[in-house]
Amino acid sequence: MKLQLAFLFAVLCGAAQAQQPIGNVAVQDATVAGELTVNNGRAVLVANTTVTAKDHTADVTLHRGGSIHVCATSGLHITAGKSATGPAPLMLSLDRGAIEVQMAATTSDVIMTPDLRFGIASNGPLDLRLRVTSNGDTCVENRGANAPILTGADQFGESSYNLRSGQHVLFEHGSLKEVVDNESSPCGCPPAPAPGLSLADAALKAGSTKQAAEAQHPFPAAISNGLAPAASVPQAPQNVVHAQVATTLSYDANGNAASPQPPSEPAETNAPGAVSASASTSAAEPHPAPQHHSDVAHWIGHFFKRLFGRG
Repeated sequence: MKLQLAFLFAVLCGAAQAQQPIGNVAVQDATVAGELTVNNGRAVLVANTTVTAKDHTADVTLHRGGSIHVCATSGLHITAGKSATGPAPLMLSLDRGAIEVQMAATTSDVIMTPDLRFGIASNGPLDLRLRVTSNGDTCVENRGANAPILTGADQFGESSYNLRSGQHVLFEHGSLKEVVDNESSPCGCPPAPAPGLSLADAALKAGSTKQAAEAQHPFPAAISNGLAPAASVPQAPQNVVHAQVATTLSYDANGNAASPQPPSEPAETNAPGAVSASASTSAAEPHPAPQHHSDVAHWIGHFFKRLFGRG
């Protein structure tokens, strides 16, 4: 009987430990799937849950202390392990998007992406920024002078990389062999736009739409499409003699030469004693009359007659 009671007590303790909450998040900030309960508008995360932020950052308050900011539209899987002493170890798995983690990390904690796995080399204050793009680029910033070393490994265990405190790197395509160790782009959540300001408006807040178009489309095609302003026509300085050319171009689909339009009136002079020139297509040499097919045939026949002595 005593043995049965001891066994039942151990099972109940294990169940109680398994149901230890991981943390909580406001239901208005995120969609939560998995084991959870809802209390006062906050979802209490238990054991194994997935938090997907809505169109703004969702703040997960950890039961062990610290917090995780799940950036807008990002999805994070949170799994809690078991520990006889100390806080329960956490496994954070980011499929896409970005997170910011501030907590007292332990050597039992694990952070994963679709391509990489980061362990904690020693206990310490973790201030981590992590972002994963659709092509696998993984941006990691291990902030803080006393941050623990992150030991990175790929899913096949063929490569490893130690990310020391204060390092900010980019693993291109999720590869530990393609590392940009002086990355400057932020790895965490983008700055939230001001109230009533959309994301597109926030992106253009630093400059007007016209300025942005000029910077992105500095080519003549952009001018014709209305993406950039047309350059003004340069004006001749005052009291300087210049010429104006006036002509009209025309096209005849039948191949006949169109008669030029009469030239416009000569321009007025800009300085005393100076004469402005006026030119038109009539001043050019006259074009020869088009040669008809009958003339060509006659010329060819005459050529052969002369060639064979019959001309």
